[in-house]
Amino acid sequence: MKRILVVVLGNLALVVAGCTSSSSPSPSPTASTSVAPVKLTVGLGYIPGVQFAPFYLAQQSGAYAAAGLDVTLQNQIDPDLISLVGSGGLDLALADGTSMIPAVSQGIPVRYLATIYGVLPNVVIARTDAGIMSPADLAGKRVGTPGQYGSGYLTLLGILEEASLSVDDVSLELYPDFGQTQALISGAADATTGYANNDLVQAQAAGIEVEVFYASAAAPFAGPGLISSPTTIESKRDAIRAFIAATLEAMRQIAASPELGVDAAAKVVPEVAATPAARANSLAVMQATVGVWAGPLQESAGYGAISVESWETSISFMRSIPGQQVLEGLTASDIVDESLLP
Repeated sequence: MKRILVVVLGNLALVVAGCTSSSSPSPSPTASTSVAPVKLTVGLGYIPGVQFAPFYLAQQSGAYAAAGLDVTLQNQIDPDLISLVGSGGLDLALADGTSMIPAVSQGIPVRYLATIYGVLPNVVIARTDAGIMSPADLAGKRVGTPGQYGSGYLTLLGILEEASLSVDDVSLELYPDFGQTQALISGAADATTGYANNDLVQAQAAGIEVEVFYASAAAPFAGPGLISSPTTIESKRDAIRAFIAATLEAMRQIAASPELGVDAAAKVVPEVAATPAARANSLAVMQATVGVWAGPLQESAGYGAISVESWETSISFMRSIPGQQVLEGLTASDIVDESLLP
């Protein structure tokens, strides 16, 4: 499968607002005033880790604060994040592109605002000692995945379809606690869904020999990105634009020096750098993550750029999969809002 080398572009727009006035020794009718920061609650993926380093760095460096923002980061699974954004429980979230299509089809009011992963990082990882050398060899094997949702599961369906197989041809095992990679390493699973910038790095670090089946050709989905709801966008447009700009700038900084990302993540999750071995592994994950931030469009237009063509392809592909909820007549314009990009 084809893998894409990336170069990095990024822009930052920081908004700093505030004014003060002096006062005399006696009370003055002119009191000191300042603009209060705008509160934003942002949902990330289920498990805090290195892959969220741009958000950690932008917060720790003061970039969000300098943009007039008071940002709270929290972690939950992807389907819950989208529902919370749609209901107003979260202002923004990092969400799977493939989860957005059924969500919008079901009437959940959410919009995709900025691409974070320009290259879909999903893969299926298989143990070679299980006799799996090609997707066709997955037949009859134990395949682990967190659940029957999201880009990981749809990537598996696409890879199986390419091999003239269906999910009924494998022994599907669910790991809702996201322990499928450890199951692969221990031998409890023959293959698993995962991310090239995380699960694959973990499996290789464990020393097992694996075959990797990439999603790009088999499942042409738009990658994960930042989402919000139309209501929140209307009420906090400038704040969301500033948040996106600061996050994309943090990505640029980490791409130039991945150690920055590891350091930022370690302040949130100390175990990622608790030992030299852990830090080396985290750095490998960080470098692999940088490698999937930019696809061809982001290489030319900069981080965050949205490929409307990829969204149309994603919608068409999902419509072809039995059981997937895709609203008739749904187009990329029903999902994508490019107006908040820098």
